[in-house]
Amino acid sequence: MSGSVRIVWARETLPTGPSVFLAGPTPRLGGDVESWRPNAVKELATRWTGKQPLTVLTPESRGGKRAKHYDDQVEWETAARAVADAILFWIPRDLRTMPGMTTNVEFGLDAPTGRAVLGCPPDCPNPERNRYLVYVAGRFGVPVCTTLTDTAAAALALVSAKG
Repeated sequence: MSGSVRIVWARETLPTGPSVFLAGPTPRLGGDVESWRPNAVKELATRWTGKQPLTVLTPESRGGKRAKHYDDQVEWETAARAVADAILFWIPRDLRTMPGMTTNVEFGLDAPTGRAVLGCPPDCPNPERNRYLVYVAGRFGVPVCTTLTDTAAAALALVSAKG
């Protein structure tokens, strides 16, 4: 079915087939910051033209139900990033509400894989805190984008190239 997208939430079974992992800071439960991931899913769904459904892997929990154990979440995220055809990093850095410290480490691990795409919006509250990630991206040939639209398109180009 061309153009279809399915979402696999944190700690759910990882399927086979074309996939994109949505990496980046996650808003805290009960906070007033909305997740950027629904917009990323929309951008991917708008552009996906593959013959198979695209699976979007999100580290956010279905219904907001968090993992009982931290290790369960980390293990799932590590496995999901390992199987994803593309890892879309979107980092609207805000040191007060979405610092993304774990994201920094994940990007460092994933940049050399050839499956990462980096999105750093210049209008986020702390864009200067993404400079080193942009530098690392350049060292490993990771595409760097400034809009979520372009970041989604770059991620899908990686998925299609693998296809």
